[in-house]
Amino acid sequence: MPDTPIEREVVAFFDEFVEAFATFDGGVIARRYLVPYLAMHADGSTDTFTSSDEIAGYFQRIVDDYAARGCRACCYRELEVVPIGLNAALGTVTWSLLRADGTELTSWRESYDLVRADGRLKAFVSVDHAE
Repeated sequence: MPDTPIEREVVAFFDEFVEAFATFDGGVIARRYLVPYLAMHADGSTDTFTSSDEIAGYFQRIVDDYAARGCRACCYRELEVVPIGLNAALGTVTWSLLRADGTELTSWRESYDLVRADGRLKAFVSVDHAE
């Protein structure tokens, strides 16, 4: 159970992400990210986005691919939070993509650098963990 305000905000960030993901709308998902945003993938490659439209397009491509593979929802587990002062935190979760029947399609571990902006936490860096 989260003990500090920043820890509770990290939980809210991921809970709201799950809700946004369920829309399969890249623009809705992108509202949780700051510009610029850096995504580091498990293979070590990176993508840097310098506008909200680029972030929305990136997430639209991702959720379109997931939907085509049979994904209908996501969930997270194994949340770890490292507060970084009063206005930032590192949040790490294991994501699972779920089929319509609730079975797992795939999962991975990912960390997010989060900072308070516009009254809420937003991600400015995400790192997929290498396998």
